[in-house]
Amino acid sequence: MRMSRRDFMISLSATGAALSVAACSSSGRGGSAVRFGYIADYNGASLLAIAEERGLWKKHGLTAEPKVFVNGPVQIQALRTGDLDYGYIGPGALWLPASGKATIVAIDTLTYADRVIARPGITSIQGLRGKKVGVPEGTSGEMALNLALQKAGMTMKDISKVVMDAPTVVSAFSSGQIDGAGIWYPLIDTIKEKVPGMKEVASTEDLPGSSFPTAFVSAAKAKPERDQKVVKVLQEANDWRAAHAKESIALAAKLLKADEAKVAADAEHVKTMTTAELVARTKDGTVEKWLDGMSQFFVRTGQLPKAPDPSSFYAGDLYTKAAAR
Repeated sequence: MRMSRRDFMISLSATGAALSVAACSSSGRGGSAVRFGYIADYNGASLLAIAEERGLWKKHGLTAEPKVFVNGPVQIQALRTGDLDYGYIGPGALWLPASGKATIVAIDTLTYADRVIARPGITSIQGLRGKKVGVPEGTSGEMALNLALQKAGMTMKDISKVVMDAPTVVSAFSSGQIDGAGIWYPLIDTIKEKVPGMKEVASTEDLPGSSFPTAFVSAAKAKPERDQKVVKVLQEANDWRAAHAKESIALAAKLLKADEAKVAADAEHVKTMTTAELVARTKDGTVEKWLDGMSQFFVRTGQLPKAPDPSSFYAGDLYTKAAAR
């Protein structure tokens, strides 16, 4: 399906409601303030939690104002209106930087946390034919649903798609208002607690050879000096996370005010990489291959008219130069 401009704006209209009060702010003084969006999961929160705990913002002459959002598209909208400086997005929102609405300044992880779920008694994606399926539009939940339908030889026309934000998916599924959903961990763990017989009928883990990158983004118009500093903070936090997996989960749980066991379960769906690995994969074209694969998918779903050159929306040179500093 092709998302019209009107539908895109409707899906982003909850920006103000979705934006929470700053989750925390850096204790450093005198640095340039950076408003940084994230999603309340391990991917979105762990590097920000580490950077705060390790004093990395202050080290690089910055202070941070982390703000939590329900998904990536609302962060892109906040970037475009000047209400946010940087954000975190999952793979399902990568069509937005690919369409020129933001710039990827760093790859975070590869994630395999997205699922299509169904109510007890429905055991396959085909079982959702003609039924109500909730999905946060423009997100990795919609991505997972599209992939599952394509694999089954179906399209969105074969289901009754119900657009809703992620928290509403949880409540609507739990109360029986919808029959299925395209959604992700850790929200699925919350749903399981309320609907123990819930079924996972499709998973991004079931697609061998596929890569689903998460990313940090800035507004399309770059601020090179600040971008370098921010990316360096993310790289140092990333390498600390790679070397201290258990402690990183604990710090993310603290920021999220969540149970460590649930954050650890969420982290199991994530593949982290060191900065050196990400630099190497940037230089050899692997990252661009990941991004092009996603763009080709979004062309098939109608979210992009054509696949752009990944270098037009991924600042690979910025990432490699920051690592060399």
